[in-house]
Amino acid sequence: MNFAQIRKYDVANGPGIRTTIFVTGCTHKCPHCFNEEYQDFNFGKPWTRNETDEVIKNLKLDEVKGLTILGGEPFQNEVNLLGVIRDIKKEVQKDIWIFSGYTYEEILKDQDKKKLLEECDVLVDGRFVEALKDLSLRFRGSSNQRIIDIKKSLNSDKVVLFDL
Repeated sequence: MNFAQIRKYDVANGPGIRTTIFVTGCTHKCPHCFNEEYQDFNFGKPWTRNETDEVIKNLKLDEVKGLTILGGEPFQNEVNLLGVIRDIKKEVQKDIWIFSGYTYEEILKDQDKKKLLEECDVLVDGRFVEALKDLSLRFRGSSNQRIIDIKKSLNSDKVVLFDL
């Protein structure tokens, strides 16, 4: 798995101050993607234990509320990312947001993707759609995208939106 960047402090991709991981690689090719260069699976640098340790160190800071994972497409890096998240959760218990071009329903149909989903708390789902672009939306670019409470959704067997 490659990554493009780790941001120690990010306030744009979830509530509060967050640490963010931008993985690379995505086949969705959404027109007007805001991270087009991150679609290339070979872009960036290979993820190592050093990056995991860096994220854990950042998340242990009191001012950091949680972790956000985006890309690229996290759910096209699901096997490697699952191990990274599990390693992080052994050290730090903070909420995890994950962004995806897949819908919640598409993720549930793939067991490897579902395993990654189950390790996270909030999913921002759906492909970016230029015709539905809305700059007033929090934490998403187009109105088709949802902010989903993963645990409540899995427990109730229906999509439960996250209460901002």
